[in-house]
Amino acid sequence: MCRAIRKAPNHQGPQILSKVISLVIVYTLSWTVLAAQEHKSDTTSGSKSGSNKSVRNLAIASTVVYGVSLYGLNQTWYQDSPRTSFHFFNDNEEWKQLDKVGHFYSAFHISQASIHLFRHAGMTAKKSNLWGGMMGFLILAPIEILDGFSAEYGASWGDLIANAVGSGTAMAQYMIWNEARIKPKFSFAPTDFASKRPNVLGNGYHEQLIKDYNGQTYWLSFDIYSFMPSQTKFPKWINLALGYGVNNMVYASDRQNQLAGYHGYRQYYLAVDFDLSYLAGKNKFLNTLLYMVDLIHLPAPALEFNREDGVKFHFLKF
Repeated sequence: MCRAIRKAPNHQGPQILSKVISLVIVYTLSWTVLAAQEHKSDTTSGSKSGSNKSVRNLAIASTVVYGVSLYGLNQTWYQDSPRTSFHFFNDNEEWKQLDKVGHFYSAFHISQASIHLFRHAGMTAKKSNLWGGMMGFLILAPIEILDGFSAEYGASWGDLIANAVGSGTAMAQYMIWNEARIKPKFSFAPTDFASKRPNVLGNGYHEQLIKDYNGQTYWLSFDIYSFMPSQTKFPKWINLALGYGVNNMVYASDRQNQLAGYHGYRQYYLAVDFDLSYLAGKNKFLNTLLYMVDLIHLPAPALEFNREDGVKFHFLKF
């Protein structure tokens, strides 16, 4: 999700770019879903004109918002960067692929939000699943294109594949189950590594949240209740989550880390998770707030597995 430093180690560059833009778009789409509910009476009553109008208005609004975002992105991160012919840069070995998991996370949630958006605008479930499901990949693809024309960076096949898998995972679940039963989530806790390279890993909490991979954990949360028989008495809001993180990563590659005296390693987690979507009711604002919070893995008991410490128990894993 965060762009790795490539040719300019001391330049912050767009390593934070993908995540920032992705989350902004997710929030924008989520807010638009709430606004689109105002048209629900037209669409559920079978009003074709109301449906077409809603879809048209949302398409125009989304295009404008995304166009402004891309323009701001270009002005902020690429205007002073030398341009070159389109090219790729292989960053698949960097940061132990945690950034790829971040791309998966972003693409999934953009697609999921888009599916809900299109449904509320009046599209059929089949069309919403198809077109909304593709939006995560389509929205993030131009970022790779801009990278591809920058002499300092380059488009990443790994990022594109991660974006496609994230979007495809959301689309497939809605096509099969008409809902997302397995959802990626994110959590963060600050680390001391940021002080080692603040220009890369962040200076202050707000930057570390986006830049410091050592503090980031990505989760796959499984909705246990949805897979059980309908009469099963199991708490709907308790999920099981698998997590992935990295530690001791001050530089992007293992070789750079080792030369600097750091030995990066992967972290795997098994944890309890909470599905707040089951608390949704009639209050639109509360439902939207629950949707936002549900993007995050809330602190919960967890088991950690890593090569340095073996098995560790966390009473509360952030």
